[in-house]
Amino acid sequence: MKKLLVTGANGLLGQNVVKQLANQNIYEIYATARGECRFSLPEGINYVQLDLTSEESLLRAFNDIQPDLVIHTAAMTNVDKCEQEKEECWEINVVAIENIIKAVKSQDAYLVNVSTDFVFDGEDGPYVETDEPNPVSYYGASKLKGEELCEEHGIRFSTVRTIIVYGVVDNMSRSNLVLWTKNSLENKQDIKVINDQFRSPTWVGDLAWACIKLAELEKEGIYHISGETTKSIYEWVEEVVEYFDLDDKYISPVSSADLNQPAKRPPKTGFDISKAKQDLGFSPKTFKEGIAEMMYLIDNQS
Repeated sequence: MKKLLVTGANGLLGQNVVKQLANQNIYEIYATARGECRFSLPEGINYVQLDLTSEESLLRAFNDIQPDLVIHTAAMTNVDKCEQEKEECWEINVVAIENIIKAVKSQDAYLVNVSTDFVFDGEDGPYVETDEPNPVSYYGASKLKGEELCEEHGIRFSTVRTIIVYGVVDNMSRSNLVLWTKNSLENKQDIKVINDQFRSPTWVGDLAWACIKLAELEKEGIYHISGETTKSIYEWVEEVVEYFDLDDKYISPVSSADLNQPAKRPPKTGFDISKAKQDLGFSPKTFKEGIAEMMYLIDNQS
């Protein structure tokens, strides 16, 4: 039985990867993250505390576990925080992947590296895998550097780029576009929603499935994994309003200039996912299907 190691297991994507893997029961799974396990660990899954920024401890862990496959989901993804705390961003998004590459090489393991649409400048979306990256934020630059490091070191790997991931984590410790909209409007809170940034939201279950499929097939290269439709964030919020029959009078559409966020965002991304469909059989949920799945999971959390 092959051994598969997941980094960032406490995060949204990490949790969902681990749970899907547990259901498949075809690998010996090692869920890893910094600090204690913060979710309900499925039976038969090993949990290991791991600091990815420490090369020594990472190499030791890989030597002990000897994984065949690695899915690297750990990252600092708060775009504004990355802009304001560049050193921490570099440690988590670049130093960590440097260390993982060394560890992967030491075991001749295969790596799935998760990246982002923010490697693009957003001037010409939607994007295919061969389009030229040109990040406009420090977060985007740090993730692009991680992609380049994988390329440079001759390891067996795939890079999965994705967009606005939404879903559920144990104990509801994180919000997302859907829950933020729903909870704010139900509580009659005024919210500002950006109307000139265009994205393709990604259901976390679809993303987790794609990462696992790439590991199974050991495909190499870049894959774009997201929802199929590109709309403005304001339009996505309106879909949430419609789904839950909420009152949108509390919503104020604003431009990027009005919001004045610390980090610049690409105006329009979105992905062409033809390659993932062809190579992996990828078939993403619609946004409404994703919301329905999310609410089912929330209603059945115990």
